[in-house]
Amino acid sequence: MKIENAKVQMRKGILEYCILRIISRGEIYASEILDELIEAKIMVVEGTLYPLLTRLKNAGLLDYKWVESASGPPRKYYVLTDTGQEFLEALGDTWDSLSSSVNTIISNK
Repeated sequence: MKIENAKVQMRKGILEYCILRIISRGEIYASEILDELIEAKIMVVEGTLYPLLTRLKNAGLLDYKWVESASGPPRKYYVLTDTGQEFLEALGDTWDSLSSSVNTIISNK
């Protein structure tokens, strides 16, 4: 087993939660989401984000609106739907529990 494969799988497992958490702060453009994920070293491949945003939108968790841009074509800004907010809260509860469990295991010597 290669360590890089394990790292990628760990990141994939939390990527959806991180994207929803970022969007929960308010309307946001996809490249801003990508920048934050790259800065946090959660994702480094742009091609992963757009299909995931589409999947989340099709699941009713996100919505978007087009906003005119002075510097180019209109931009698509994402927001959470009410269903998306509920989904995020449930994922947050799961993350808190999982994180606590993992920290308990790690701290045991």
